[in-house]
Amino acid sequence: MTIVEQIHAALATVQDPELHRALPDLGMVESVSFNKGVASLTILLTISGCPMQDRLRSDITKAVDAIKEVESITLNFGVMSEEQRNNVKKLLRGGREKFIPFAQPDSLTRVLGIASGKGGVGKSSLTCNLAIAAANKGLRVGILDADVYGHSIPRLMGLMNQRPTAIDQMFIPLESYGVKTVSMEMFKPERSDAVAYRGPLLHKVLEQLLSDAYWGDLDLLLIDLPPGTGDLAISLGQLIPSSEVLVVTTPQVAAAEVAERAGRIAHQMKQHVVGVIENMSAFPCPTCGESISLFGTGGGEETARRLSELVGTNVPLVGKIPFSPDLRTGGDSGKPVVAEHPESAAAIVINEITDQLIVRSKSLLGVRLGLAT
Repeated sequence: MTIVEQIHAALATVQDPELHRALPDLGMVESVSFNKGVASLTILLTISGCPMQDRLRSDITKAVDAIKEVESITLNFGVMSEEQRNNVKKLLRGGREKFIPFAQPDSLTRVLGIASGKGGVGKSSLTCNLAIAAANKGLRVGILDADVYGHSIPRLMGLMNQRPTAIDQMFIPLESYGVKTVSMEMFKPERSDAVAYRGPLLHKVLEQLLSDAYWGDLDLLLIDLPPGTGDLAISLGQLIPSSEVLVVTTPQVAAAEVAERAGRIAHQMKQHVVGVIENMSAFPCPTCGESISLFGTGGGEETARRLSELVGTNVPLVGKIPFSPDLRTGGDSGKPVVAEHPESAAAIVINEITDQLIVRSKSLLGVRLGLAT
């Protein structure tokens, strides 16, 4: 191989940090030359002011420096033309126009909506911790914050005041703790701005967040649904018919009655209800060790029983997460408990729940694989 060919081969090992594709595949390598020990490279960025420019510079330099004949590197960055960006979008979307990848017959991504009958039961906190726990087990995971009015996922995931990279009408989800995240909050001019959308527009928002994001290949997508049985709960069943629902409640029997409604709407939309999680369950007194049921008992069992009767099959109580100050403080600081305190009682139970959820109840036999020969 000539030196230039070696440099091209080295660049083929470097991936775009956001798109996770090799630079030559994306058309980002404009020119390569070598003269008297100096490698001169021109790399095209998808957008001007790309936030990953420093990371790219480091990765490219490391790869090309490994070639012993290269004594120094001159690296210049340019910006793609509109036609080149369109080619990138076509490549990422497999040559298709805008679509929801998870609604396609050949999709291997499991979509799980996290639902609750009312707010304040810890649904968003559990969504983040379940996602991180699944990512820690080697799965490729994404979170869609579909709680348009009460979005809180960016704070919980440590992504406050960050904006996704946009390539025309496509954007790249932000990533933290190994999880890709999309939220309405990322697109508001000011974080304090209220979202005042009427019903029909909510369906369009959910559709756009699902289709305009470049999610890549995901094993699991968790959708943090707004509490109750409104527009977005119905829209999820319409946009992704294969999606499943996990219901979150607290131990109060009164809360269980409300949580049951979230399962009922999923059942009406022909979605599979995979189970119930009881949050804020009994925990041991830190001084005497006696069990304290701060929010009562029996809510999780009652919700599971009622939903089992409704759907005609067993809807299990997949776990009871003890009340934990660490779970709350981790949400405020953007450091979820499964990442910061994996030895805590709450984190242990969340990991046990994740072990159950990542096992598919249905076979993938007959599902087309996205392979090209």
